[in-house]
Amino acid sequence: MDLITTTSDLADACDRLARHPFVTVDTEFLRETTYYPLLCVAQIASTDEAIVIDTLADGLDLKPFYELMANERVLKVFHAARQDIEIVWHQANLVPHPIFDTQVAAMVLGYGDSISYDQLVQRITGDTLDKSHRFTDWSRRPLSPAQVSYAISDVTHLRDVYLALSADLAKRGRADWVGEEMEVLTSPETYRADPENAWERLKTRVRKPKELAVLMEIAAWREREAQTRDVPRGRVLKDDVLGEIATQAPATIERLAALRSLPRGFERSKWGQDIVQAVARGLARDPKSLPAIERQRAGGNGSATLELLKVLLRMTSERHAVAAKVIATVDDLDRIASDDNADVPALHGWRRELFGEKALALKHGKLALAVEQNRSRSTGRRKNKTRRRFIRRLFGGTRPRGAGAPDATPSRTPVRARSGARAGAAARTAARPRAPNSGP
Repeated sequence: MDLITTTSDLADACDRLARHPFVTVDTEFLRETTYYPLLCVAQIASTDEAIVIDTLADGLDLKPFYELMANERVLKVFHAARQDIEIVWHQANLVPHPIFDTQVAAMVLGYGDSISYDQLVQRITGDTLDKSHRFTDWSRRPLSPAQVSYAISDVTHLRDVYLALSADLAKRGRADWVGEEMEVLTSPETYRADPENAWERLKTRVRKPKELAVLMEIAAWREREAQTRDVPRGRVLKDDVLGEIATQAPATIERLAALRSLPRGFERSKWGQDIVQAVARGLARDPKSLPAIERQRAGGNGSATLELLKVLLRMTSERHAVAAKVIATVDDLDRIASDDNADVPALHGWRRELFGEKALALKHGKLALAVEQNRSRSTGRRKNKTRRRFIRRLFGGTRPRGAGAPDATPSRTPVRARSGARAGAAARTAARPRAPNSGP
């Protein structure tokens, strides 16, 4: 292993690494007290060698590292790549390409939702990683031999994980599924922190156009302030404060001071007037220029449909050994329940073929759900008894004999989901799991 501290050594190492079809990459960074992550260490491995780059070494130019990240002939392998890519994007204004994310691949292959790196290494290689330096201060110098060894182990194990997952994807014909996800991870739009769009990442619910307009302005102000001061967004204003400002719309310093969520005396700081001005800009916006406010979904049949879609999603996940999270989110299901043409990933590409078409069929009564329950008893020789039952009377249709797992089957009789608590309770009962089932 090599600890790289000079530009010439880095250039030589990156030249050697660029001769390989793939390299594994990981970074160590700090961002607890900053808006932008501080890159402290980068580690890379090929099938021949592994290096650790002291990115904080005096006089070190990281240009050879960034050129390797942009080399189209070399596949860059990460685990949970988003934050690593964000660092490269911020420091070099480029997105590594092409890439492979082992966490996404593991989800596509049924290893569970967002499996951690150490768990994935354990399941594939049988090795247990030393995570004693997981929360170490990587900005302190000099780096200890134990820290360097820890950094190296992440990318050397990642080689074995990548090779195993890549082979499994090819065998099961799912390489293209991962490829679609990599398009999102390698899009610059994924990493642009435009203050004007900062409101979109907030979970604050607004009911009126006026509230949305104020929220958009105050979120943009906070984003710009955090970027300028290089501090976390929460150090400027907490999310719940933004929500109260949006609903109360304080147009004066006095009204701002009356907000319960603001720290005492905040209105007298230099930011008090900035907030009042942001509120004024929001109130002056033309309501017709604002995005449509997403209304809360109605109850009744909509709720029952959502519960049925959750059952279908779990069945699809189990049947095809794909993590449910990578197929559809609860928000996707909610939007599908209310709109056949919802612009969600679950209704596009391989997800639509795997789940989306069945979801729409179930919603419109063209599909039924059935459950088979297998029970085994031993009396010297193994005997299996299969008992079939339908989930309540909620689901219509029949099920072919011989099916071996929970599945969605065509129905001759349209499914009519009952509204109200009775239908919701039945669906929740059906969705209850039968057994309990973070990057490097």
